Amino acid sequence: MAKIMSNHYKFSACNHGFARNKSDNLSPVMIKMPAASSNLRKSSTVSSAAGDFFGRRVDLGGKRRRVRTQVAAASNAMMSISIGKSLKWWEKGLQPNMKEITGAEDLVESLLRAGDKLVVVDFFSPGCGGCKALHPKICQLAEMNPDVQFLQVNYEDHKSMCYSLNVHVLPFFRFYRGADGRVCSFSCTNATIKKFKDALAKYKPSGCSLGPTKGLDEKDLVELGANRDLSFTYTPKSDHPQTEIVRPPSPPAPSPLPSPSPVAGGLSELPLPRPLKSTSETKEDSKDKTLVSSGR
Repeated sequence: MAKIMSNHYKFSACNHGFARNKSDNLSPVMIKMPAASSNLRKSSTVSSAAGDFFGRRVDLGGKRRRVRTQVAAASNAMMSISIGKSLKWWEKGLQPNMKEITGAEDLVESLLRAGDKLVVVDFFSPGCGGCKALHPKICQLAEMNPDVQFLQVNYEDHKSMCYSLNVHVLPFFRFYRGADGRVCSFSCTNATIKKFKDALAKYKPSGCSLGPTKGLDEKDLVELGANRDLSFTYTPKSDHPQTEIVRPPSPPAPSPLPSPSPVAGGLSELPLPRPLKSTSETKEDSKDKTLVSSGR
């Protein structure tokens, strides 16, 4: 059994023999160990600070390491978020009056909801160099004209819809306004941006248009409704309204005969026909008329 007395370590031990009969002759042996010196204390302190304590690892700088680990994790998370949310070129610089179309139904409803506003439909493709070069200027024009609605149509995502709308050249633009419907359509690049600016200044509304908002043309609506790849239904309207056929007035119906009134003989009171004259009477009448006319 070990005991600590003052600054000395003392251990008690005994000699254990193999024979039971010699156990009485054994006496305890005391082993005295010197007290730890100052050098030993310093070395033990250094070794403990290094992380070793009686063969066990002690981490005195764990808190500092945890802080470093948290900072590194936070920076990695920020880097992953920034990489995951990197904007595509057509998503940069968007203004509140710019919207990306999700389908044919969204395009039709967006045009109808615009009312009297001028609506610019921008057809673009992510792989189109001209579309990419023109995009920053379109965003600037949208910022300068907040009363104009800009609709973006991604050609790669809506190829079938663009085919039904006869859009085969990019970048391509269509202008719609109120009851006038489509007012112009053209293709332009960064070098011919003046064409876009002139159309924007020409068709920008200055007042309310008469009549309901037209939106897409009837032909475009019919093409979209006939496209089986699109979840869009449309009932075409008749081109020529049915006119009411005016018939000539029918001749007046003959007046009905008077209903017979009952008499004694059961016959009606119709006038009886006059008897026909014989041939001789007719000749005599004619002679009398001739004599009268001659004055005889």
